[in-house]
Amino acid sequence: MAALAAGELKIIEVDYQNREQGAALLYLLDCYASDPMGGGTPLSAAVRDKLLPALAAMPHAFSLLAYCNHQAVGLVNCFITLSTFSCQPLVNIHDVVVLPAWRGKGVSQLLLSQVEVIARARGCCKLTLEVLKGNAPARSAYRRFGFSEYILDAAMGSADFWEKPLS
Repeated sequence: MAALAAGELKIIEVDYQNREQGAALLYLLDCYASDPMGGGTPLSAAVRDKLLPALAAMPHAFSLLAYCNHQAVGLVNCFITLSTFSCQPLVNIHDVVVLPAWRGKGVSQLLLSQVEVIARARGCCKLTLEVLKGNAPARSAYRRFGFSEYILDAAMGSADFWEKPLS
């Protein structure tokens, strides 16, 4: 299948209270979590039960779904936070999901384009995301969209994403 035209793909902002949209979000996120790039472990029952109400309770969260022929094929989960260096809001794209059969067809580019429209409308200064070093297709897609490694000073190198689990 060739790349999709914008008219073939419908992008909607998720209403976390909508049962069908919520089911599509959970399905796509579970597909991602089950994939090696998402850690290889499906979402737990507890996460599946609590995620939609948790997202709905976060006023700065938004999610977009991509549909083609009434089938959910892509998802982004985003959170608006603050860039302290710019003193402006930014959008962190926390999850980008495209079903395997739909990868390489422009779904992520169209989702990211809509995230950018929303971010600009909300006065954001930038978009951020994290990507695994071994995920070459995603890295290529993000570069194509205009993302690059975060570097404040070339002599200090690029920033790495670190974590410390608390549970």
